[in-house]
Amino acid sequence: MTIPIIVGVDGSPSSLQAASWAGQEAALRGTALLMLYAVSGWAQDVPLVPEPRSWGTGSEAAAGEMLGRAAVHARASRPHLSVTTDIIGGGPADVLVAAAQEAQLLVVGNRGRGGFAELLLGSVSRDVVARAPCPVAVIRQPYAGDRGEIVVGVTGKPGQDFLLDFAFREAALRHATLRAVHAWVHPATRWPGDMQPVVYDVDGVGQEEAILLAQAVAGWREKFPDVTLVPHLVHEHPAKALIDASNEADLVVIGAHSGASALLGMGGVAHAVLHHSRVPVVVVRP
Repeated sequence: MTIPIIVGVDGSPSSLQAASWAGQEAALRGTALLMLYAVSGWAQDVPLVPEPRSWGTGSEAAAGEMLGRAAVHARASRPHLSVTTDIIGGGPADVLVAAAQEAQLLVVGNRGRGGFAELLLGSVSRDVVARAPCPVAVIRQPYAGDRGEIVVGVTGKPGQDFLLDFAFREAALRHATLRAVHAWVHPATRWPGDMQPVVYDVDGVGQEEAILLAQAVAGWREKFPDVTLVPHLVHEHPAKALIDASNEADLVVIGAHSGASALLGMGGVAHAVLHHSRVPVVVVRP
């Protein structure tokens, strides 16, 4: 049995879009789709008194109907797609992160039913991206047309094979062009304690950054000969470069990391791209 794709649904328009995208992705990968709905009686998972017994047969029936509607979205034009649904007790983020232990991809909408309209990324989506052990796709508003391009953010630093492997495989599945975006705003540090110059030659540094990009993608053309690779070097902030590139793409693939420079388990670039990308974003961590 193949490892499934999991999508979290709550009846919101965003989650229905996520269900539709997850169905397409499951069909591409030839795998099953599991839809999860989390049941939590409290808005916050820190109750100070016993939880009210508000969940009953009526609520379960309503949840089942909602999951049925989401399954219709997932199966659109894909009638033979294997879709199963489940209702699990617990906070939505905790439920999805736990389920992700057995998933090849976790899919969520950018905002759920409880989100504020002015927030571009809901708390559940943010929490899941920061904690899930598998790649997480965050689905934003739909767009018209199939542009045939996937964007991947490349830092040029060692240790990004996991990210490039995912991006190349995704491009191969979709028969899409892969645009490898490497953006820089100042000379990169090469090792701990390396000092950046106050004044530097922009053209010279640009040539060095081009070499870093070429080294990062070296060998991948041979591994995926059917994927057209477009190296894209740009002198601007990486987040802006990726957000701009999303205007002409179907999907943006980025890496996430943790540590002192991370924000809620994501790097600052990932955080910005998740908030402002025009298309779905997949966050992949080592």
